Amino acid sequence: MPSSVTASICRAFLAVVLVSLTLLSYIMHRTEVKSTVFGNHEERSTKQPEGTDKDFGRSFTVSRTSRGDTSTLSMARVQQRGKEQEIGEILKRLDHWMPNVTFRDLDTTTSAKNSKATLLSSKGSYCVGDHLMVRLDVYDHLGKRKAYGGDFLRARVYSSGLQAGAAGRIEDYRNGTYLVNFTLFWEGDVRVSLLLIHPSEGVSALWAARKKGYEKIAFTGRFLNGTSAVLTPCGFRITTKEELCEYLDERDQEAFYCVKPKHVPCEAFIHLKSDNKPVSYLTALESSLFHRSNIGVEIPQTFGDIRVLSCNSHVAAPRERCAVGMSSPTPSGFVWQSRWYPVFCTMRRLDTSDQMAACLERKLVYLMGDSTVRQWVGYLTKRVSTLKLFDTHGFGNLQNLYAVDMERNIQIQWKKHGHPIITVLDYSVKDHRYVPRDLDQVAGDRDTAVVISLGQHFRPFPVELFLRRALNVRAAVQRLLLRSPRTKVVIKAENIRELSADPERFGDIHGYVQYLALRAIFQDLRVGFIDAWDMSIAYGVKAVHPQEEVVENQINMFFTYIC
Repeated sequence: MPSSVTASICRAFLAVVLVSLTLLSYIMHRTEVKSTVFGNHEERSTKQPEGTDKDFGRSFTVSRTSRGDTSTLSMARVQQRGKEQEIGEILKRLDHWMPNVTFRDLDTTTSAKNSKATLLSSKGSYCVGDHLMVRLDVYDHLGKRKAYGGDFLRARVYSSGLQAGAAGRIEDYRNGTYLVNFTLFWEGDVRVSLLLIHPSEGVSALWAARKKGYEKIAFTGRFLNGTSAVLTPCGFRITTKEELCEYLDERDQEAFYCVKPKHVPCEAFIHLKSDNKPVSYLTALESSLFHRSNIGVEIPQTFGDIRVLSCNSHVAAPRERCAVGMSSPTPSGFVWQSRWYPVFCTMRRLDTSDQMAACLERKLVYLMGDSTVRQWVGYLTKRVSTLKLFDTHGFGNLQNLYAVDMERNIQIQWKKHGHPIITVLDYSVKDHRYVPRDLDQVAGDRDTAVVISLGQHFRPFPVELFLRRALNVRAAVQRLLLRSPRTKVVIKAENIRELSADPERFGDIHGYVQYLALRAIFQDLRVGFIDAWDMSIAYGVKAVHPQEEVVENQINMFFTYIC
């Protein structure tokens, strides 16, 4: 064979080999990439999911995270385990604080009428700044002294003519005796009020009932199928064989579910409303403790008005102005002449429209939560004449609110927190996010302020739901303050509700549990705290939406933190 032909054959052979090697290398590279990004499909398809717990959205299905993200997955698992552990620890403390008693006869439960309040170290008059100590011994309806504590009490001193009031600090000795400590903050005649909100047997029954489930509230979702609406049950836990739409925040393990309408995608979920469901976890005997006449009963006293003199003394006014990061004691302040006075710091008084506008100038204020901070928008737009509501063309009474002052560059917005929102009115879920996600969208700077209010809508559900949300909010606040340390964050506690509210769903014992947990969860963060619970007692208010003077003092506390 001629040498030229041989050379041509060799070149052709080498070219084929090179092309083959190139193709083989490409195929192997693609296979490796596919295996890295998606995992081994055959291997994954043979694994069975470990199961999904729909309760609180804890999902334990096979991870969607790629094998290349094992460090991220490990960190997420560590954080989740840490959060679950903290929830468990808080629940243990609450269980220890709550009474655990049973009864078979109403006559053996605590009776306000038969109980006795006695003044310790009684004297003819007291001086401003003195402590008034009251011993409370509780008895049952048969006149027998109780051998255990756990009653839900509310203590207050007040002078109606001076429009003054303050909460008392209650110490439970767990043997039927309580010690109530009042600080006498002002001069004049002072009266003592001791209310038995619920006997210990009722507290125990309500706490046990709260743990039992989510069925007390019925949620109804509206899905839009073209031009026609489809209604379907929704909730945090749904027992059904039908297909569910899962609305899961995987990072924070928060979930909400709806029964999927036939032939309608889950993305067609647009509106939601709720109503009380005819469900109770209380027995008939337990329910009899919560007749309105048994709630908030005054305990008789062996003493009358307390005479308080100036004695050339006074309660030392705090020198420092209220600032984020300060810890507040219990009680945290008092009311005098309808104004709130914190005991741990000095609060600013902004009484005129110009003063308020000057404080808010160039401020971007985010109000996140329930209608108790939505109430702030109504107050501010009423008092600051240049602050106007901006029509966002939203849907329903719970639409987002935006108030602006174009000249002073003031922006205030209110947005409801995520599920649960309890109302018989339809509201949009298309802009519905949990507070931690909204916080993650805040850039933050020295002129940005955030107010967060959670609690009222969580009362009908097991307390784990509230604890998980509060811990997720805390993590989001930490992220915000890390990227923007000059942003001001303020936590507003719950208001006290009407005594006529359904005790099992909305009673104040549930709010008080959440109030204690909220204080503990945020105590070490550089945030401001508006103690609306303590303020409600001091003002003698029993309303979820209190009168304007109470709202005004809540907002003045906020102004002090940000200006």
